[in-house]
Formats: sequence, C-alpha cells, structure tokens
Amino acid sequence: MNYTPVIHFVLGAYIDIGPLKYLSFVVLLLMYCAIILFNIVLIVVICLNRNLHEPMFIFLCSLLFNELYGSAAIFPLLLVQIFQDVHVVSYTLCLLQIFILYSYGGIEFATLAVMSYDRYLAICHPLQYASRMTPNKIAGLTALTWCYPIMMNLFITYALTAPLTLCGNVIHKVYCDNYWVVRLSCFDTRLNNVFGLTHMFSVILSLILLIIYTYIRILRVCFNGSRQTRQKALSTCTPHLLSIINFSFGAFFEIVQSRFNMQAVPNPVRVFLSLYWLTVQPLANPLVYGLKMTKIRLVLRALLFGK
Repeated sequence: MNYTPVIHFVLGAYIDIGPLKYLSFVVLLLMYCAIILFNIVLIVVICLNRNLHEPMFIFLCSLLFNELYGSAAIFPLLLVQIFQDVHVVSYTLCLLQIFILYSYGGIEFATLAVMSYDRYLAICHPLQYASRMTPNKIAGLTALTWCYPIMMNLFITYALTAPLTLCGNVIHKVYCDNYWVVRLSCFDTRLNNVFGLTHMFSVILSLILLIIYTYIRILRVCFNGSRQTRQKALSTCTPHLLSIINFSFGAFFEIVQSRFNMQAVPNPVRVFLSLYWLTVQPLANPLVYGLKMTKIRLVLRALLFGK
C-alpha cells in the first residue's frame, strides 16, 4: 500500500466568525503584548533589585521566562490563522509547536512543584532554610525543571511521533496536538499511548503528591502557629496556590478534551477550554505575583511613584 507523506496539517477547529475575527485579532494581540510586557517587567525588577535575590524570586523568574516561552508558540500562530481561509500549518512547524507547548506544560508544573517545596522549607523549617536551600541546590532544581521536560518531550515528539506514517492530516484543534497526530497514524500506536500515559501519570502524580504534602505541612504550621505566622504564610503562599489552581484547571480540561469524546460540547467552548491553560496562565501569573507578593509590590510602587 502506498502512503502519501504528510507535508502539512489542517487545523479543523476554527470556525467562521465573520467580522468578529477583527475583534478577536485585537483581543489576542493585546493579550500577547500584555503577557510580554508584564512578564519582562517582573523579570527585570527581580534581576535588578538585590533585595529580591532570594530562592522564591529566582524560581518565580524561571516561571516567568517559561510564560514567555510557551506563549511564543501559540499566540503568533493564532494571530496568523485568524485571517486565513484555509487553516494549515506545515509538518515541521506543527512538530515544533507540539514540542514547545508540551515542554512548556512540563516546565510550568515542575516549577510550581519546586516553588511549593521552597515555601514548605521556608515556613516549616525556617531555621534550616538557608542551609537546605543553597545556591547549588537552587541552580540544580532550576536546571532540572527545564532540562527534564525538554529532553523528555524531544524524545516523545521526534523519536515517537515524527516517525509515524500518517493516513490523514486534519487536527480538530486550533493548534497542533501530539495526541491528535498519533491518532492519525496508519499503524498500531500502542507504544506511543502506553509510554505517553505512563510518563504523564508517573511524573504528574509525583508532582501532585509533592504539592499536596508540602501544603498539608504548611497548613498544619499555620493552624498551630501564631497570627503573624499565618499572615506571613498566606502572603507568600496565596499567589502560588492561585497559580497552581489556575494551571491545573486548564490542564485538566485539556487532557479531558484530548482523551475523551467532547462532541456534545459546543465548538467555541472546546476552543476556549483548550486555549485556557496557554493564554490565561501567562497573563495571570505576573499580575497575581506582582500584586499579591509584598516585596515585589513595594518595589514596583517605588519604581512607578518614587520612594
């Protein structure tokens, strides 16, 4: 049997919204500009202010870099595709987008887990915090949160997905998705599915258990501690918890939509839910951390309005 090599994919989830495409373009462009501005401002503030050279803010800086990394893979494509009559993307660009988006998700969740561990040490073991959270450990944890997701997704995208022989080229989403590409394969993809599910649940479950454990211990300290301890814990943990909940909410719906039949859900709702974790998280994180974390808020206020 002869198979024609796939040279491009058709993104089949786009709908004709008529004149509203101009409004959608403006909204997405403003969101992308806001993401770039807010994240870069916070990164510069953290890097230039010596009072913010603490482990918590170093991990936050890594998180903000990841927001720029992930949003660069989705927003330019959306802005281009809005005005296209035929929504196609080349095979090479599609695989590149899959790699960036999946590694972005892995880096995001890993960084949030490391930040939970950092808060656990700071609140539950304050006297040992400096000896446990050393510069070498900070560098190692930061490198791990970036290197492992990148290396693993390089393997998944280019060693497992790229060699597949495909019998179709329609992806029913507004961006490229690894699971949809695997579904287009002409042959058995059991290896891809087993490896993907095993890796996803083993890594995600480990990170979830770490986050749950750290916050159980933090809550125990808050309930048993003084009012000042509770206030300090809430001021540093609230933005982090909001970020975890927001990202988990979007990632959960993305996984459900990819793995289960969601045809009963209207297409605009499916598109919104699939884009939520890629668009809202990069915009919300700098706002939440910038407004909720006292040290950053004071530095920004001093820069904007003077001391």
